[in-house]
Amino acid sequence: MLTDTKVRTAKPRPKSYKIADSNRLYLLVTPSGGKLWRWNYSYDGKQKSMAFGAYPIVSLADARGKRDEAVTILSEGRDPAIARKLKIEANIEAGRMTFERVAREWHGNSKAQWAKIHASDVIRSLERDVFPTIGALPIAQLTPPLVLGVLREIEARGAIETAKRVRQRISAVFVYGIAQGVVENDPAERLGKVLRPLRKGRQPAITDLNKLRQMIKDAEEDNARPITRLALRFLALTAVRPSELRGARWGEFEDLDGRKPLWRIPAARMKGDLDRKEEPDGDHLVPLARQSIAVLRALWPLTGEGELLFPSNRHTHRPMSENAIGYLLNRAGYHGHHVPHGFRAAFSTIMNEWAERQGKDHDRQVIDLMLAHVPREKVEGAYNRAAYLPRRRELAQIWADMLLKGLPAPAVLVERPAKMTNEWSRRIVPKPVARDFRFRRRSEAA
Repeated sequence: MLTDTKVRTAKPRPKSYKIADSNRLYLLVTPSGGKLWRWNYSYDGKQKSMAFGAYPIVSLADARGKRDEAVTILSEGRDPAIARKLKIEANIEAGRMTFERVAREWHGNSKAQWAKIHASDVIRSLERDVFPTIGALPIAQLTPPLVLGVLREIEARGAIETAKRVRQRISAVFVYGIAQGVVENDPAERLGKVLRPLRKGRQPAITDLNKLRQMIKDAEEDNARPITRLALRFLALTAVRPSELRGARWGEFEDLDGRKPLWRIPAARMKGDLDRKEEPDGDHLVPLARQSIAVLRALWPLTGEGELLFPSNRHTHRPMSENAIGYLLNRAGYHGHHVPHGFRAAFSTIMNEWAERQGKDHDRQVIDLMLAHVPREKVEGAYNRAAYLPRRRELAQIWADMLLKGLPAPAVLVERPAKMTNEWSRRIVPKPVARDFRFRRRSEAA
């Protein structure tokens, strides 16, 4: 039998020669001084040989281990050389099965059961947050720390909810890979327990004017129904609650062609208990800036024949989905940064800071009234909801001028590419608006 000393001290000769070890393993010493491990075996009546590598890269102990592994395979009735070749090919193929490749297969297999917008959101989040980091790595070699690193990067930018959603999607890719036999386990399965918890209470909102303006610009440039784009802008201008916007009806608007355009939201649609909803003179009054009127003018050819300003894309008699604007913000990359309700916080923060800079402390009460906030010292039923209307109109215009500086006219939003999801969506192609356009009552239009 060979020893480490014999292997190390073996000298080259004019011709190659063998030094035998146990169980047909031997060291082949070449004239050039090379020392190669070889093993002879019989399979299916034929004499064969396998190479186990060169000394000293492969030690005597390593060579014996390779021989013993081959003997085990041979005892199972398999050819060790073929088994090794198949293993090499499997390893090469495993290297080709990157996370991105498997993820795209999973997405293609799953998207038929999803809404088109959701399917687009899913692949977009992977392309933005996952593929750049681990997309090119073999899925079978990914570990929990590698996946956690991806999620920590998302958390670092403050997108806590996005990190949780992405973890779920990564885990779904691994489950698909397990079913396909390209990976054995899911390293993302238990990472949800170590992610940062969601902040409870205040909803995420961008309260910096420049960043808010950029967010609106990014969202409006994304593919969406024209109605959804206009709804986003009208929500930003009026700072009403999203539920109040969704239920808006053309019949709630007054003097749209006059000098004092107003949106009168019925008390029954406002947030509050039953007493609040039944309160006399409890309507919320929203003075409209010029930019808000421009949104309504662009919207009128699309939905003016119906009751609702912002109807569903499937049923014109129902309000748009409560998630429509939120999905638009998410697709624009603001998931976890700003939600539709966040425009109220943005309006309050920016306008109160403006009032402080201008030395107009009294405007703080007016701003609260514009948000339908009732001061704590006031009794709900005794609160004058029509107070300070002229000043509210002035502040609404100041807000609109600041917010939309540099942004395109609403008519541009209508002309941009839209996601058509059904036959009704294809029918609402906007019509040219004449210069002498006037809002008409529905009875006049008929």
